Amino acid sequence: MSDLDEHGALHRLLGGYLLGGLDEADTDRLDEHLHDCADCRAELDRLAPVPEMLQRLPDARHLGGGAPLAVSPTARPSQQNIEGLLSRMRAEKTKETRTARVRWLAAAAVVMIAAAAIGYGIFTNGRTDPGRSPQALPSVELVSTQFESAPGSGLTGSAVLTPKEWGVAIALDVSRMSGKAPFLCLMRNKSGGTEQSAVWGDTGNGSAKVNGASSFKIGDVDAVLITDRDGKVLGTASVT
Repeated sequence: MSDLDEHGALHRLLGGYLLGGLDEADTDRLDEHLHDCADCRAELDRLAPVPEMLQRLPDARHLGGGAPLAVSPTARPSQQNIEGLLSRMRAEKTKETRTARVRWLAAAAVVMIAAAAIGYGIFTNGRTDPGRSPQALPSVELVSTQFESAPGSGLTGSAVLTPKEWGVAIALDVSRMSGKAPFLCLMRNKSGGTEQSAVWGDTGNGSAKVNGASSFKIGDVDAVLITDRDGKVLGTASVT
């Protein structure tokens, strides 16, 4: 018998080997063959769940409505039953693989559709449909004001106020500051109350660009003040 014929003969015994249906001689032959044959080892690994799956069937004595099939450790199933078992298990494995592949493709399709929709929105938002008027984006009205220096101070610059849901953000761009650091930006409301909205240290050249914030609403802000650490006002920007 050639090596190929021997391999085929032993490969056909895998089902009986797995179900404990081989005699001692065939078991020894297959043990020796499995030691050197990667293909048979792989097939045995694929079929390893068979006994447990059979035991979980409603009636472990029948498989798929076919002839009774014993699965006890001492069973000696016929070659026909072994080959039938292998064929059915391969078919079931193929079915599971196909189902998994279909599910994966469906999920991938959903992702691709979503990505396409997002991409369509990105690209269409950048151009105007000739048949439709573009919708104006809601505008945020910024308030820009210039500082007036206090007597004895040369401070100049500007403040830009941005309305926020929680209050107002402020961006300062000032120069020619004098006095001792730290410097403070104060927001004053129309009732005369103040809130500190920013603080910074000495910049060396008297110029600074600083961002800050206040809980005052934009409509309540009366002025923005810059002071030194001693509270001396260096400049005031009125908000009208």
